[in-house]
Amino acid sequence: MQILQKQCCIFACEMQIKRLISEGEHQRQDFKYAVTNVSKIAHSLSAFANTDGGRLLIGVRDNGTLAGVQSDEEIYMIDAAATQCRPEVDCHMEVVREDGKQILIATIDPAPLRPVQCREEDGTYRAYIRKADENIVASPLHLELWRQLSGNRELTLTDSDHRLLQHFANGPLTLNQFCRKSGLKRHRAIRLLAGWIRYEILQLTYKEPQWLIHCP
Repeated sequence: MQILQKQCCIFACEMQIKRLISEGEHQRQDFKYAVTNVSKIAHSLSAFANTDGGRLLIGVRDNGTLAGVQSDEEIYMIDAAATQCRPEVDCHMEVVREDGKQILIATIDPAPLRPVQCREEDGTYRAYIRKADENIVASPLHLELWRQLSGNRELTLTDSDHRLLQHFANGPLTLNQFCRKSGLKRHRAIRLLAGWIRYEILQLTYKEPQWLIHCP
């Protein structure tokens, strides 16, 4: 009976990894051939934690074919990347076998406290977010938005606010463009825009290589 249970567990793991790989890379999943750089893997941990959570399939090539890994070394590297994040990211790791190869699944939950920043190779800290299948540096607007979400500030639009919002009537603007058009100091503009994004008066969209603010 125990042997049968073990065989069923292995079969379930194989079915699981095939199903996950068939999804491809997306906002909540990323393939990694191997973990060779702690700082780069920390980008993924930060991005998943700051967005909707997700998982890394390590030992899988970008095209979905299996490469396999030496799981002990990969687990050590991910643990090291997690400790480079502040607050530290909690990763749940599972090793499965498929076609005789070991695949490491690292699952990251959405962080209850954001931003989760990671230490770069130059010693600075940055926060990342996940958009589609990319890890993108969070903008100053994201940082301010997360700060505001930790409080209970209510929003009241003034006549001056309505005039400022008119700058978006003709289309999206970057943060710098809004600052120039409005004449506001950058810190003041960031605080206002983050509040309007929080209450869905405006939206923030990534269009490579920049973040755009626009009306819904």
